[in-house]
Amino acid sequence: MREYLLTLLIAATLCYLVTPFIQKLAIRWRVVAGIRDRDIHTEITPRWGGVAMWIALGLTLLIVRDLHLVGKAYGRELQGIFLAATFVVLLGALDDRFELDAVTKLAGQGLAAGILLIHGIQILWLPINGILIIPSNIGQLLTVLIVMVTINAVNFIDGLDGLAVGVVAIASGCFFAFAYLLAVTNGFTRAGAPSLMTVILIGLCIGFLPHNSNPARMFMGDSGSMLLGLILAASAITLTGQIDGNALSAESIGPSLLPLFLPFAVLAIPLLDLGLAILRRTSSGKSPFAPDKLHLHHRLLASGNSQNRTAIVLYLWTATFAVPVTVAAFAPIWIAFLVAIFLAGTAFYARKRTLDQNGNLLNV
Repeated sequence: MREYLLTLLIAATLCYLVTPFIQKLAIRWRVVAGIRDRDIHTEITPRWGGVAMWIALGLTLLIVRDLHLVGKAYGRELQGIFLAATFVVLLGALDDRFELDAVTKLAGQGLAAGILLIHGIQILWLPINGILIIPSNIGQLLTVLIVMVTINAVNFIDGLDGLAVGVVAIASGCFFAFAYLLAVTNGFTRAGAPSLMTVILIGLCIGFLPHNSNPARMFMGDSGSMLLGLILAASAITLTGQIDGNALSAESIGPSLLPLFLPFAVLAIPLLDLGLAILRRTSSGKSPFAPDKLHLHHRLLASGNSQNRTAIVLYLWTATFAVPVTVAAFAPIWIAFLVAIFLAGTAFYARKRTLDQNGNLLNV
């Protein structure tokens, strides 16, 4: 565990130190977010936070590769995740500067998923009634869909200072806990790459958060949301579709369906926001990617919450879905249930306290 904590600290430190340099570069090259009707920020703010994260990611991987435990994660899968991450960061950086159209970005995300497929990262089976082997072409299609949906889910919640990085940090923490249990405690070699990438992802989010928290001095941009989404998707695919559910049951690692539930629980809030946005826009005859001000964070803000409180409430709801499912891998179900009640109560209290102060009714 000490090697993973060291890796997290290195990633966080590098990201924190690199970001100001990329911030100056973004300002010089006019990679900035202007002020639009749907935006919450009131000042022109540089983007390319994802570029800083990618640099910190690459440097971290170079620094920790010779560590005894962490070094075991280096291989074809880790190489594929890094190459795919590099591709989406390049795509996102271009979008941050030139505002690419939605079709181009979707095509690029599909190509990034293709890089993962080439390196053996794809859904091979699903832990349903034991092991459900799925045809290779269906697994490849599911892999592409998971990558694209996860990237866009992270992108959709990146509309409030510090929100996306905080949600992804919590999600990554849950993924890491489960991956670490599999890779280190139980010796599942396929969990090595996601355990390393998710702990680095936590560090990147922690290092970037001081620059991105309200009032944000820098945005992650599409380069950042695509990077975070890609790594989360690759981790989910490896942990869900490439870890034998029967082997988990034999090792008594929580319920046999845990790998299937974990990605949905961890990404519940981003996926909910994405789903509601698509339904809302298509039902009104608009494109699913047409911007609006009806996301979950917009509604919380409209009810009288500050930006910081809105972010905290959504952090708590993310934890409410994600943490209990992860706890189920380590402890009896009843303990996970108690954790869920505690977190839900905390989230409700944070929400209720603001309503009492402002006298507003929150409908989300």
